[in-house]
Amino acid sequence: MKVIHQSVYAFDKANAPVCSADVGEVLLFQPMDCFSNKLVSEEMQIADVLATGFDVANPAAGPVYINGAEPGDVLAVDILDIRVADVGTVGTMAGCGPLADEAELRVKKVAIKDGFAEFNGVKFPIDPMIGVIGTAPAGEPVMCGSPGLHGGNMDSKLIRKGARVYFPVQVPGALLQMGDIHAAMGDAELCGTGVEIPGEILVKTSLIKNFELNMPVTETATHWWVNACAMDYEETLKIASEELCRLLMNVTGWDKTDTYMYMSIQSDVQINQACKPCSLFMDLRFGTPKLAGFKPLIG
Repeated sequence: MKVIHQSVYAFDKANAPVCSADVGEVLLFQPMDCFSNKLVSEEMQIADVLATGFDVANPAAGPVYINGAEPGDVLAVDILDIRVADVGTVGTMAGCGPLADEAELRVKKVAIKDGFAEFNGVKFPIDPMIGVIGTAPAGEPVMCGSPGLHGGNMDSKLIRKGARVYFPVQVPGALLQMGDIHAAMGDAELCGTGVEIPGEILVKTSLIKNFELNMPVTETATHWWVNACAMDYEETLKIASEELCRLLMNVTGWDKTDTYMYMSIQSDVQINQACKPCSLFMDLRFGTPKLAGFKPLIG
């Protein structure tokens, strides 16, 4: 098993791979937290470690060159396990989120023990998820703090143990990287942080050759979810709807109008991240149930 702990701060086709891996090989990624493990005290502020902006946020371990992956393929990543450290961090940032003008700048350390987090004496079960995961874009680099058609900072809490995530391969080797683990996070990530924490991610990859996929898709036990981002809700919903409709038409053989109506009665929209203005994008997932009789959405 290969262990990947070196990190980069952008998804970039020019990033040198830290290693190569065969399809089906188990990989262990060991990313830092989104603050590069530098926010060590509640007396500090997030701005102390992100002084130059989000170009130094959300380091991702990798990238890994996946042997045999070529542009036009789809890389499937099975999340086998996510293990977290015993202390995480949550904090507010200036101008970040809908209540930013009313909230003080504050950092809190969150203890993790026996599968539970403790915040101000309240305990709740952790649900570790991966905030940043993806492959290299064919065009310009994208900072790890931003989402895109390649994946990146999608912040979908469904990207957890047991999920499979599909990515369009845009460059030879795909260049898989991941990080920004949260021990727990609510949809929209309201103040800009979940329980940010270092940890370990165990994954296994597979390849689907010559399949058109335009943006990441997450498969859970019950649903398929298209992950999309744009500048506002309406634009993002349109992008996600178009891709989910196209994929469903391939599966069902229905025309676009029937598929559109079916999506209206069976599909749901959920918000990944919407903590503007620190995030420039609306980031959402649009999902449909995996019904008996449907063949797989991808493959």
